[in-house]
Amino acid sequence: MIETSAKVQAFLGQSPVPFYSNGAWMSGSKSMPVENPADKSSLATIAKAVATDAEQAIEAAHIAFQSWQDTTPAERAALLRKLADLCERDAEELSQLEALDVGKPVENARGFDVPFGIECLRYFADLCEQEKFETPLALDGMKQARTVRLPYGVVGFIFPWNFPLTLCQWGIAPALAAGNTVVIKPSEVTPLSTLYLAKLAEEAGFPAGVINVLPGEGPEVGTVFTRHPKVRFVSFTGSSRVGRLIGEACGANLKPVKLELGGKGASIICDDANISAAAAGLAGAITLNTGQVCCTATRWIVHESVASEFIEKVKGELDKVLIKAGMHEDSQMGPLVSERQLKTVNNYIQQGQEQGAEMVYGGKNISDAERSGYFVSPTLLMGSVENICFREEIFGPVAYITIFKDDADALRQVNSLDYGLANSVWTGNNDRAIAIAKKMVSGNSWVNAHNVFAYGLPYGACSASGMGGGVNSRETMLDYTRNLSIAEPEEE
Repeated sequence: MIETSAKVQAFLGQSPVPFYSNGAWMSGSKSMPVENPADKSSLATIAKAVATDAEQAIEAAHIAFQSWQDTTPAERAALLRKLADLCERDAEELSQLEALDVGKPVENARGFDVPFGIECLRYFADLCEQEKFETPLALDGMKQARTVRLPYGVVGFIFPWNFPLTLCQWGIAPALAAGNTVVIKPSEVTPLSTLYLAKLAEEAGFPAGVINVLPGEGPEVGTVFTRHPKVRFVSFTGSSRVGRLIGEACGANLKPVKLELGGKGASIICDDANISAAAAGLAGAITLNTGQVCCTATRWIVHESVASEFIEKVKGELDKVLIKAGMHEDSQMGPLVSERQLKTVNNYIQQGQEQGAEMVYGGKNISDAERSGYFVSPTLLMGSVENICFREEIFGPVAYITIFKDDADALRQVNSLDYGLANSVWTGNNDRAIAIAKKMVSGNSWVNAHNVFAYGLPYGACSASGMGGGVNSRETMLDYTRNLSIAEPEEE
């Protein structure tokens, strides 16, 4: 078990850890505890924002926007790069906070969450300097004409608890690069790394009001974002159920909204696939972040001729997974994030079995002297496509296996649900891979891999998994701009 750094100890030792609004650290009128899911101990007490705090932060962000919108792309890029440099300097602190708060292995945070977030800041810094926000148009009858991409103003962000730091950077980096100001509501379950990011943003020199971080309850703080007239755009990442409510509220107020929602990713394992590679890749997919990944593969649709071989190889891979608290450097899977999430996962496993699913592997809670938190084993179920565990997002290390006879049968199973986030196909035939990938209804189809991300590769969704664009590309930055046409006709 690694020791927390002096910076992390000092940060968590504040009573309470304040939130950040209009360039100031606020203790607020309420507080709430943050729990360590590995052992149920208290990590910290944080100041809890309420509706009036959200309203004040929005007003501050609106005032800050009046000057922030006039900054040059080079000026915004310089601040984003400075923030990236500070995140790199304190990469160990950010990694430790993610491991403590979410429960994930610290090596995962060190190897993906933190460096990929740093890369995000630099990617959008470069993009905003390269982007032509004005485009002249040569049109008959026009003396001059152009289109201009302009920032919306205040953008309200609501983030979930599974990848708090990375998802925050994925959202706010393009919005800031485009010239917006931001008000952020991190999950009250995992707010620590986002608050630390605000500390680094202040050190980087972002003007007061440009970045505001307000941990609080969604129905209280998040609701303000959907109805406040000075929030010009809302971005929500979370469940499809809550996304529908936010979309409805924003629609009622004619407010643009970007929704990055849940998924029920499918993987087709063909008869000509590299079975060992597929087994290793998909075992890694369901254990990554303890299965708390919206785009992960949780429906494994396996060709009947290779099903037995595939299942045995997957079981062998899962047997090797080291399940420990995230602050152990050799941990490969940590606990679920909370008692509530553990109950949810256990309830799905129970319902799945009651509906006839066969327990192929796992299905047990894990508790001993060193694992007193919300630990559960990876779980494989197998059965009918009508089973609840095939049809609903579980958000835990649980996969559901079905069998297919031909590619048409496999595609029917993939596309039988309303989700449309990410799927994968495993085959040694490239033509077959592309043909299947094109017919899977989703924003992302991966070949011989799952959970594939790269800056410049658009990542978005369709159907019940989201709307309003995606992340990680030029299109993402343009999502946070509105279009203006300027024209002057020729004199007659």
